[in-house]
Amino acid sequence: MGRRMLRKSLIILAFVTAAGSGASAQTRAQTCNDLWLARNEIYKAQGYCFRTQRAIAAFGNAGCQYDNIDDVPLSANDRRRVSGIVGQERDLGCPR
Repeated sequence: MGRRMLRKSLIILAFVTAAGSGASAQTRAQTCNDLWLARNEIYKAQGYCFRTQRAIAAFGNAGCQYDNIDDVPLSANDRRRVSGIVGQERDLGCPR
């Protein structure tokens, strides 16, 4: 799983770099979607019960345990990753 997350991080970094260098709106939208997926994969892995149709369609709610996102037991590493992703989303102007 470590290599997989590293690979995703490198892909996201490449998209963010491209988006920051004047890339097209389509690239920015794709990057925002990739960041959204990466952030929510972390919450899914820890048992969050999604509320939006988009998230439920992407991840489902089978086996979920936490209705409140603040109750999801994230490790310090997961919190740092989520914080970094949220910062990238903010910098790109991604919709929330």
